[in-house]
Amino acid sequence: MASAALPEISKPKIVDGPGGYVLEDVPHLTDYIPDLPTYPNPLQDNPAYSVVKQYFVHVDDSVPQKVVVHKDDPKGIHFRRAGARQKACVYFHSDDVHACIVTCGGLCPGLNTVVREIVCGLHHMYGVKKVLGIDGGYKGFYAKNTELDPEGGYKGFYAKNIVYLNPKVVNDIHKRGGTILGTSRGGHDTSKIVDSIQDRGINQVYIIGGDGTQRGAALIFEEIRRRGLKVSVAGIPKTIDNDIPVIDKSFGFDTAVEEAQRAINAAHVESESFENCIGLVKLMGRYSGFIAMYATLASRDVDCCLIPESPFYLEGPGGLFEYIEKRLKEDGHMVIVIAEGAGQELLSQSIQSTTDASGNKLLQDVGLWISQSIKILLI
Repeated sequence: MASAALPEISKPKIVDGPGGYVLEDVPHLTDYIPDLPTYPNPLQDNPAYSVVKQYFVHVDDSVPQKVVVHKDDPKGIHFRRAGARQKACVYFHSDDVHACIVTCGGLCPGLNTVVREIVCGLHHMYGVKKVLGIDGGYKGFYAKNTELDPEGGYKGFYAKNIVYLNPKVVNDIHKRGGTILGTSRGGHDTSKIVDSIQDRGINQVYIIGGDGTQRGAALIFEEIRRRGLKVSVAGIPKTIDNDIPVIDKSFGFDTAVEEAQRAINAAHVESESFENCIGLVKLMGRYSGFIAMYATLASRDVDCCLIPESPFYLEGPGGLFEYIEKRLKEDGHMVIVIAEGAGQELLSQSIQSTTDASGNKLLQDVGLWISQSIKILLI
């Protein structure tokens, strides 16, 4: 269950500029802890980075929300560009950093790779030696025995609920599936999480997860800010759906497309083997059809691809049924790919308000529904 008294998520930091330029900036420690001491960026003296200036981003670099604009349009909303600033100072000394990493929500290809890169980046680039992995998602912060041992550390099983991470420990984890840290779904107690962070002396928190996880990360940061703690929170978005604006590609997406092609190929082989057979493949994609569309384009065996961004209807001229009849008459078989979020508006509204443990709206099974609808058509 979530905490009864959750902190409110503050409004975005807005910076206005000339020509309609608007920067939605990220919150920073100095917003609530003034006059923080600063330290030289370790990368300034790192021979692997300091020589090549392209490794660094300018302090004023930003990324536009909309790539395509007209010449007379205002510059619009921009976001702060991520990356190391060469001349900027950092707010933590390497020896004082006590970082932790947690993975939450469903599994995704590449989770262990992300954990590995965080650990190796902190160690080799910034000289950070103390990194913990929190076992079991958000609940791993507090779900086990949280009693402190007078001689130091924690009593009971809770002491086993952390994994000490260094480059040697994570060296080969990118070759494994899942996440070595474990994960969990559902609500969490924000106050207990921050208590655990404070008790352990953690000052950098790296949170890997999807929509619900990042909403939780925002609440954790707000509680940290409310307490005035010098703790940075970094969210690493996890989605194989590739449904994040601005970025080129989310981790796990390529693997999802590759695996989707296997299913499409199997559906194509079977549909070819029977008269008037339709191979129907439902793929992930709650609100975006990237996996379905990219797999379709790569496969070349798909006759129809249905995605959430493009509404469709079943009956009448230009409807799906008309196209199915046409393809079966011409080829005697066809393959349909449908993203799980497509056509939801055509289904019954009976469970539209139901949510899963992470707070995401439960989708109805569009694959089963469209399969049954096509069977009725062909009878």
